[in-house]
Amino acid sequence: MVTERTIDEQASLQATTDLTPAQKFLQELWEEHLRHEFGTHSTEDTLATMVEDAYVNDIPVMTGGVGKPALREFYSKYGIPQIPKDMELTPISRTIGTDRLVDEMLVKFTHTIRMDWMVPGIAPTLKRVEVALVAIVQFRDGKLAHEHIYWDQASVLVQLGLLDPETLPVVGVDSARKAIDPNLPSNTLIDRAYNYNQV
Repeated sequence: MVTERTIDEQASLQATTDLTPAQKFLQELWEEHLRHEFGTHSTEDTLATMVEDAYVNDIPVMTGGVGKPALREFYSKYGIPQIPKDMELTPISRTIGTDRLVDEMLVKFTHTIRMDWMVPGIAPTLKRVEVALVAIVQFRDGKLAHEHIYWDQASVLVQLGLLDPETLPVVGVDSARKAIDPNLPSNTLIDRAYNYNQV
């Protein structure tokens, strides 16, 4: 489910009102794609927004596919049916060029089902996750050509209880929260490392 624009609403409103017609088209197409993937959960309608040789690469875990047959299998088996019912996407920022869109968003969900597209092979932990995610979307011939999706996998694994933040230089939910609140503390891992070394 895509939630209302709550992060820096004034800047978002300004950004979306100053778009060229071509940029508005890219934004509307991307939002249609998201609506089908996360709202109506329709594999075929999601694919209809994409070119025949489109690809999706979830960079942290290399899930996705190349070409509509592979993407049909990915979306129908893993991508769409493995979206938790309480998943929320909250926009943080959006940049739109002539043939590319970059979305930064906060993703929140409870890990109630397998999510092989994000954490392959991990059984549901019932833990709550908040993670910043960036989608870089390329367009061609009036459709999506590819998506490069980035998120902080270490943060996800910490929140699922699979990585120990006390023994590694990683954080959990704090990284997502700092993406929306720049006033939260910086350099806590550096400070911790220096404190460990002085003990």
